[in-house]
Amino acid sequence: MKQESKQGVGNTMCKFTGIPGILAIGLGSLVLLGVVSPGNAWGMGSQEPATPQAGSSTTANQTSDADRKKMDKPEQEVDPLKRPLSDKERFKRQKALHNELSTAYKTWLNQDVAWIISDEETRAFKSLSNDEERDAFIEQFWLRRNPNPDSPENEFREEHYRRIAYANEHYAAGKPGWKTDRGHIYISFGKPDSIDSHPSGGAYERPMDEGGGETSTFPFEVWHYRYLEGVGDNIDIEFVDTCQCGDYHFTIDRSEKDALLRVPGGGETLWEQMGKAKKADRFKGGVESLGTGPLSAGTEGKEFDRISLAAKLFAPPPIKFKDLESFISDHKLITGTVFPFDVRTDFVKVTDDTVLVPITLQIKNSNVTFTTKDGVAKGVVNILGKVSTITHKTVQTFEDTVEVTEPAELLEKAMERQSVYWQALPLRPGNYRLDIGIKDVNNPDHVGIYSQSINVPKYDDEKLATSSLILGDQMEKVPSQTIGAGKFIIGNTYIRPRVSSNAVTPVKFTRSQRLNCWMQVYNLSIDDKTKSNSATVTYEIRDSTSDKLLLETHEESKDMSAHSDQLTMERSVALAGLQPGKYKMTIRINDAISKREIAQSAPFVVE
Repeated sequence: MKQESKQGVGNTMCKFTGIPGILAIGLGSLVLLGVVSPGNAWGMGSQEPATPQAGSSTTANQTSDADRKKMDKPEQEVDPLKRPLSDKERFKRQKALHNELSTAYKTWLNQDVAWIISDEETRAFKSLSNDEERDAFIEQFWLRRNPNPDSPENEFREEHYRRIAYANEHYAAGKPGWKTDRGHIYISFGKPDSIDSHPSGGAYERPMDEGGGETSTFPFEVWHYRYLEGVGDNIDIEFVDTCQCGDYHFTIDRSEKDALLRVPGGGETLWEQMGKAKKADRFKGGVESLGTGPLSAGTEGKEFDRISLAAKLFAPPPIKFKDLESFISDHKLITGTVFPFDVRTDFVKVTDDTVLVPITLQIKNSNVTFTTKDGVAKGVVNILGKVSTITHKTVQTFEDTVEVTEPAELLEKAMERQSVYWQALPLRPGNYRLDIGIKDVNNPDHVGIYSQSINVPKYDDEKLATSSLILGDQMEKVPSQTIGAGKFIIGNTYIRPRVSSNAVTPVKFTRSQRLNCWMQVYNLSIDDKTKSNSATVTYEIRDSTSDKLLLETHEESKDMSAHSDQLTMERSVALAGLQPGKYKMTIRINDAISKREIAQSAPFVVE
């Protein structure tokens, strides 16, 4: 169910792969947001090793035969599974586990999705630096292909693995079925509408456009599809088993199935038998070596069509939202009414060389075209995003379809609100270009585009640094089982950002709302003796007009996480006591050990 406030935003969430540890993220398609209840804190426990009981009556001089036998028991008979591992053995096991996991990711990339992953996605996957990022990528990969994002089951993924299993069972030929050309086509396009199968080859009567006459053929099949999206209508795909070993390979040369093609005097066409053509004429170059005949005019001109067909069949899958892709990549001009939307980007450290970049889109419901059916009004928006380097190399893409539904009688009131979409992308430090396109599905000419450079920061190990300071209209802890399982979740906190029209415009709140602040600080110094940090966190709210300090509170790092070099600051403030106006929220960290200080500020407006 969707949750919106009069000044706030509706949003959506669904289940995603999480990143354990400091940070957990969710990637993928959208469903409507439900309320997340605060969860219990992590439970931790410990067990002390059992201590032998004192008081045994047996002494060294009174050892019984039974005890002597126990003492004489060889040490090697101790259960090796219960023996503590040495550091070398532990490292060896960890390395073996890492290699095993790496093999699993390679299998997914090179086998499971080999025929459906695009070149851009392959490059993006290979550029990821850790397993958490790869898990998030895989989850997003399937979600963006899910025909029904609201369903807990991914129909596309289930059908894909069913096709792989079918190909392995029916098309194996000295290699797994998915590796064969028939397996490739079946996995990519599914079952053909009809199959003309000749498993034994044998006598074959040529059509007149191939010269007519009879010849013998290798085993071959022709698969017919009435329609293939992105390929065309009435598609015939030919496979030939020239080795007669069951390995049918794709061919665009219809003469390749002719077993007598290179046998002198064998398998002549009708035209050759009549002396109107010579068999040697078939080998003058070109894609095919077909004979000539009364209906063969134009065959050579169609060779390019067959080459084009092969290119389309084996090309990576097309972008789902092709129209939006043309606006983003080709910079196509918008001819209709511009569809406005606002974008916010934040930065949160994940690892030394990976930064999480949450991207938040805000759309006014009044700009969405709704259609009403059975008392329910529904608006649908397609979203396509792409992140590329300054050399135009695409490193991340995302596609989603967002639905906003309202009871028809409440539609007019819903038009006053806004909806928010959230996508978190793992990126390496550097300069990128972010392109986003959106389309109002019920009004196809209503398109909006956004292009902006983003500089993903490098978090140096020795330098005190912070994430973005996020001001949100909702913030709460999530249950442990929900960590990393939804939109707007960073670590174990649900934080929904407010979005303004640009980076310098303050976000807006009402006096009935709470101001929720979230930020992380990195690389606090640790005392060598106490193994603890020592920093003071100060929260300030000032009147932007007069610079008057209205609120100031302090918090000690040792009360938050004493032995960590990283802290997460979360503070919620009621705005009822503030008069309408412009304000500034500041979080300042003073590291007493390194004598360094850092601060982040964000403006906001109370209405």
